[in-house]
Amino acid sequence: MSFSSIAAAARPRHGLSCALAALCLSYSLHANANTPPKIGGAPVTSVTAAHYYSFQPWASDTDGDKLTFSVSNKPLWASFDSSTGRLSGTPIPPANVGTFTNIVISVSDGTYRASLSAFSVTVRSLVNSPPLISGTPATTAAVSQPYSFQPAATDPNGLRIVFGISNKPAWLSFDSTTGRLYGTPGATNAGAYPNILITAYDGYFKATLPSFAISVTVTQASNGTATVSWTPPTLNTDGSTLTDLAGYRLYYGTSAANLDHSASIANPGLVRYVVDNLSPATWYFAVTAYDASGFESDRSTPASIVIQ
Repeated sequence: MSFSSIAAAARPRHGLSCALAALCLSYSLHANANTPPKIGGAPVTSVTAAHYYSFQPWASDTDGDKLTFSVSNKPLWASFDSSTGRLSGTPIPPANVGTFTNIVISVSDGTYRASLSAFSVTVRSLVNSPPLISGTPATTAAVSQPYSFQPAATDPNGLRIVFGISNKPAWLSFDSTTGRLYGTPGATNAGAYPNILITAYDGYFKATLPSFAISVTVTQASNGTATVSWTPPTLNTDGSTLTDLAGYRLYYGTSAANLDHSASIANPGLVRYVVDNLSPATWYFAVTAYDASGFESDRSTPASIVIQ
């Protein structure tokens, strides 16, 4: 058997044909556009010297970016907050009196910057008047008793007042914010304290109260009295009737364990006795009875009283 030619051809299986399709992939990349921040506000353009100045602009960013503020031509007397854009400070006369020009506050979102229109701040001269201070301090104080005096003070220019004092007694304290002088003298502080001066200062001028003195005295405590009463005994210690009661002895002192004062009461009919000239303290009292032979009973249970 011979073959003159052989031809081979691929047939599709089950009538299917194969084809290679080209796949095309296309895309586009769009970057998000950033929006510049906004800033606004009406700056304060004048201030009186020695008075506080403050201006803070508003700012916003639609993209929510973090904002940072900056300033150019900032006056030397002012401070600037880069987080809020706040410009503030107190110009001191006479060095800071004048006009400070071309101040520009800007805000940045890291990509774009926006600025307020340039503005000026004029610092006016201060026509200052001294502060006013008044008050009448007490000139006496008693040992162990609190002392207090606080003057009244105002400033016509509305400036903050700081108080000062000269020749302050050591037993007194002083508040430089309110001018209050206060304290409690002890027994060792008795005496006279002259030439005390309290001043009010507004940073430029002082006002002073007339000098005064404080005399610390020791107050003598008034002595008190105590009335002691008892029930007369009727029996002897052996149970027999007491027939020869002759009187009583009263013992007293400031310690129940040491009744170091006494009084004899040679009248068996008395059932009450007044003890005077007692100094402030807690006093204790006990009573005994004695008969005609001089025999004395045991002391009663002590009673006490507070003398103030």
